[in-house]
Amino acid sequence: MALEAIQDFRLSPSIYTPPSVQDHPDGTRGLLSLPSSTGGANWEHSAFDPETGIIYVPSRTQLQVLALAKNPESDIDLSQGFGVRAPRVQGLEVVKPPYGRITAIDMNTGDHLWMIANADTPDRIANHPLLEGVDLPRTGIPTRSSVLATKTLLFIGEGTGGAGASPIYRAVDKATGDILHEMELPDNQTGLPMTYEHDGKQYIAMWVGGSGQPTQLIAYALPD
Repeated sequence: MALEAIQDFRLSPSIYTPPSVQDHPDGTRGLLSLPSSTGGANWEHSAFDPETGIIYVPSRTQLQVLALAKNPESDIDLSQGFGVRAPRVQGLEVVKPPYGRITAIDMNTGDHLWMIANADTPDRIANHPLLEGVDLPRTGIPTRSSVLATKTLLFIGEGTGGAGASPIYRAVDKATGDILHEMELPDNQTGLPMTYEHDGKQYIAMWVGGSGQPTQLIAYALPD
């Protein structure tokens, strides 16, 4: 079903393949790009632990159609076409999850130590009739997750930049990726988190917003 869904598109043999014409004479409707123009790990920042040499990298998997079309209101021959969406199968992505993830990489060896999805599975996937009876792992979502590394923990927000993000903030074990704590923020995290100490207590601060509400700077105190 997935192969049938992509048959009207061109596939890229390399990252340097240019977009194709939206209504090409050969019947194709554009070039499929994976990851999308928002990148895999390009836009998100990473967190690095200089003591262990481990870097924690947020990344995403999101299919995009890169197409060129004639805009009748422009004197440019061809410009970016927006009339074609990435193919799906009855609303499901044609590529495997996770669609957003955090990967711990040992910079001394290049080994991937662990990988976790950046979010739970959206309802539209978890409750899809085609997947009835399938034991799905957490699929994550293609958003700009933000991470913050401390001595023993990694803090992860679901971020923004993609559909389905929720205002959930998680603390995971840096060594294993196991989720240790979840909490709900007033809104989706939009700014990079930071941590500081005041009067012997550690705080984590970040900007939240992006869903029609005023942007807020919030801070939480960690338990003693």
